[in-house]
Amino acid sequence: MDKVVTSAAEAVADVPDGASFAVGGFGLSGVPNALIQAVFDTGVGGLGVVSNNCGAMDSGLAVLLSAGRIARVTGSYIGANKEFARQYLAGELEVELIPQGTLSERLRAGGCGIPAFFTPAGVGTQVADGGLPWRYDGTGGVSVASPRKETRVFDGVEYVLERGIATDFALVRAARGDRHGNLVFNKSSRNFNPLAAMAGRVTIAEVEELVEPGEIDPDHVHLPGIFVQRVVALTPEQAVDKKIEKRTTREVSA
Repeated sequence: MDKVVTSAAEAVADVPDGASFAVGGFGLSGVPNALIQAVFDTGVGGLGVVSNNCGAMDSGLAVLLSAGRIARVTGSYIGANKEFARQYLAGELEVELIPQGTLSERLRAGGCGIPAFFTPAGVGTQVADGGLPWRYDGTGGVSVASPRKETRVFDGVEYVLERGIATDFALVRAARGDRHGNLVFNKSSRNFNPLAAMAGRVTIAEVEELVEPGEIDPDHVHLPGIFVQRVVALTPEQAVDKKIEKRTTREVSA
């Protein structure tokens, strides 16, 4: 039951080329930076990534993206990541953009063993009708487009069929975790992390604070250890290394 491994490098040592990942995080919050760096250090490439976004500035998945290690992204937000946009438009990267709520439910469904579900999100758009550019040809044309999805009417409302997502690995970050893999996430970092963890066949969690089994109140567990296979305890320096994407300040009135 003790799922703790000695280092992030050991935790990802068996990741092969072409592996698929579900990765937690939203912007810079709750991003498993230590594990992503460890994957980078292995030298693997051709990776498929499922995540809300693909990193920001020089952190998170941007580390792998900038090095050309990612072949395909399933996500819902490109944001201000100019390298992401450049690779996508140049035909170097395949990108499946889907509504954010659909992404979260596809991850949850995959983790629960649900193969597919119906949702109204995307009905009447290219999400359902097909034709969204998945890959450009580098000259402005589309080389791969999304297929048409099945739709069905329930009680007079049209819905589109979406598939659950399961990946080879999942990388997540938690505020606290015990040796059995039970995890607690802090505030906004409890975003895509639990859902990504559920979707991975092998889920690896980096935790800011490692505690012994029983120290976390069962009522406070956000993700039970059944979904987690490996736990990595961050160093104090890694635990407090949290970047701010956009700092906004104002003058304080006297």
